[in-house]
Amino acid sequence: DGRLATSAPFPRKEIIADARDDSARRRRVAVPVGVDGEGGVVAAASERIDFPTDVDQLLLSLAANHAAAAFQNARLIHERKRAEEALRRARNDLEVRVAERTSELGVANDALSALRRVATLAAEGMQPQDLFAVVAEEIARVIDVPLVGIVRYEPDGTATECAGFSSEGPRAPFGTQSSLEGTNVLRLVRESSEAARIDDYSVLQGEIAESVRGRGIRSSVGTPIVVAGRIWGAVVVSTTDEEPLPDDIEVRLSDFTELVATAVENAESREALARLADEQAALRRVATLVAQGVRPSEIFSAVSREVQRMLGLAGETLDVATVVRFDPGPEFVLVGAATSIEGFPLGSRWGPDDLYASTRVFRTGCSARVDESDPVCIAGREAATLGRRGLISQVASPIVVEGQVWGAMTVNAKEKLQPDTEERLEKFTELLGTAIANAEGKSELAASRRRIVAASDEARARIERDLHDGTQQRLASLGLAVSAAEAVVPPDMGDLRADLSRIGTGLADAIAELQEISRGIHPAILTHGGLGPALRALGRRSMIPVALDIATDTRVPEPVEVAAYFVASEALANATKHSRASRIDISLALRNRTLLLSVRDDGVGGAITGHGSGLVGLQDRVEALGGTIGVKSPPGGGTSVLVMLPTDKTADATAYEVLDSSGGGAGDRHAAPVIRGRTRPDS
Repeated sequence: DGRLATSAPFPRKEIIADARDDSARRRRVAVPVGVDGEGGVVAAASERIDFPTDVDQLLLSLAANHAAAAFQNARLIHERKRAEEALRRARNDLEVRVAERTSELGVANDALSALRRVATLAAEGMQPQDLFAVVAEEIARVIDVPLVGIVRYEPDGTATECAGFSSEGPRAPFGTQSSLEGTNVLRLVRESSEAARIDDYSVLQGEIAESVRGRGIRSSVGTPIVVAGRIWGAVVVSTTDEEPLPDDIEVRLSDFTELVATAVENAESREALARLADEQAALRRVATLVAQGVRPSEIFSAVSREVQRMLGLAGETLDVATVVRFDPGPEFVLVGAATSIEGFPLGSRWGPDDLYASTRVFRTGCSARVDESDPVCIAGREAATLGRRGLISQVASPIVVEGQVWGAMTVNAKEKLQPDTEERLEKFTELLGTAIANAEGKSELAASRRRIVAASDEARARIERDLHDGTQQRLASLGLAVSAAEAVVPPDMGDLRADLSRIGTGLADAIAELQEISRGIHPAILTHGGLGPALRALGRRSMIPVALDIATDTRVPEPVEVAAYFVASEALANATKHSRASRIDISLALRNRTLLLSVRDDGVGGAITGHGSGLVGLQDRVEALGGTIGVKSPPGGGTSVLVMLPTDKTADATAYEVLDSSGGGAGDRHAAPVIRGRTRPDS
């Protein structure tokens, strides 16, 4: 009834008198029970007048003590059970955490192992295409996704599939190109340069989105592949499950994309180094040809072959490197090609056509490019014409000689040429310009030497004619007059007859000496009879026996005959003076439009061919005609002089001249820019 709380301090024992109004009187006793600061009571009531007695109180106190002990034990048991339950829950929680951590460590270790394998393959220089396939499979296994793709971004707004993995059937063929139009992961990655995801393709538009829906893909995540600071491509993982891909998948993919980027960068570096080494080797080979003075027509073909090989062209009509010369008119001439082009021989000509890069070089003097996707071509007939011919890309670079655009080096390809093609071509066109300038310089020098030799020969022939027709005839007339006078001298005038006889003899000796001099200036027999008879005359006059082997009596151009005659004459004179030979062999032959003259003796040898030998001036004469002269004179082995002189009149042409073609080239024919030389009257 509330009296305990108000009248009895707790936990003190209290005896409470009966306060009820009923007839039964009761006395009550309450004994406190306390357990760890919490309490209750053992309460008893009785109608006995003596209640509670001391015994009652003792018994109640014992009951209270038993109750306290029971409560304490119950509490301890309860707390123990609670502690055991808490311990069990803690142990279970720890086991779950350990299991989760172990699983995470296993996944991490698996990922690290996969990354280590990929890194090892990349370090060993595995080709990117093969490495991509390994990376795609490792990603699918480690991240546990059914679809993985590695793509490369193209400059034209498309993406090319480089490698992939699928556990749910075949993928699109490698090399397949897809447009980035519409909304898709690849476009989001390219535009943001960051990872992107799409978890619902149901309402998206575009080629890729339609393909994704057709394959049942629900969720995709893409991460960028960054190579040397540029977005090279992306790694895309996809799933067909209803549940989207995990939130941490972008982070897990980043390690693989970094390895892919490293592999691509290493491959590009190796490719760039190999390409540079290959390019330098090609340039060295061409530079060697230029330094050796090889005819430009040969250099044009050699450069075309080097460029074609360097750019990986097939060498077909629409996949070839060529050299074009710009002639007045204007007219383009094909002067060099890596391979023969059917229906388009060297010398083919055509007019300017905006369809070709060589025309742009001709008009601007700068490198030019024409692609099927060129904005200039898209709206015009050029694109349709290029496509119809199967020609995708053209690049042309000007060949500049002495500040003037001489022609162009062109490359025509059935696939789009790399952006640095112009820069690579310019290195070769510089060498071509040098070769042409050298050839023109040599041509001018050769023409000058030919003019000097021709003027000298003409002067010698004129002197010989003047001596023969003038002085020699006059001396002969005087000799005849003296002989006639001697015949009419009276017998008694012996002294006069003797004087006239001496005068006649002197005139005959003078005529003989004059004839000998005129032969040294320009032998008449060479002009009228040819080289064979002239050499026979030389042999007859030689102090050393001469064996002649004349294998040809064919007349060759006069400058060639004169040069060969004077070489033989000088060789005989040197042999007579110095060789102490017992025999001289002279042979003359005509092979492959080349005159071969050989003069050999069996003398002491050791001849010095420097100043004073008499052959130095003859060497200029021979070389001016495009020939060569060689002297071998080992001590004790005799002396041998060998002369080779071209007899073909085209040998007098400029060194860079290219054969004209009677066929000509139509303006609509595929063309390559050609190099043009200046024609001079003295060539």
